[in-house]
Amino acid sequence: MAASDPQPKFGQSVKSLLSDKVNCCSTDVIALTKQVLKGSHSSELLGQAARNMVMQEDSILHSEDSLRKMSIITTHLQYQQEAIQKNVIRLPQYIQKRTTYVRDFRV
Repeated sequence: MAASDPQPKFGQSVKSLLSDKVNCCSTDVIALTKQVLKGSHSSELLGQAARNMVMQEDSILHSEDSLRKMSIITTHLQYQQEAIQKNVIRLPQYIQKRTTYVRDFRV
């Protein structure tokens, strides 16, 4: 029986080691699966980020175009304001000349 004692202990230790390795491999497979799932989710997130970036870029380009147009309109309004101011300054002179012309014509 002494000869048969080491055999079951050896068999049990091999089974125990094998069981530990199987558990370790199972854990590794689960971790790998989780990582692959994260990777596929990361890919989706990157795709969404790229789409959002394109939309933002389009909005920025549209805003730049609007600002350029507003700048042109502002310049035109400034020219018109200057012209109006010049005419306002000249208006009293025009009224005086007109009044003088009307008096001279009636006399």
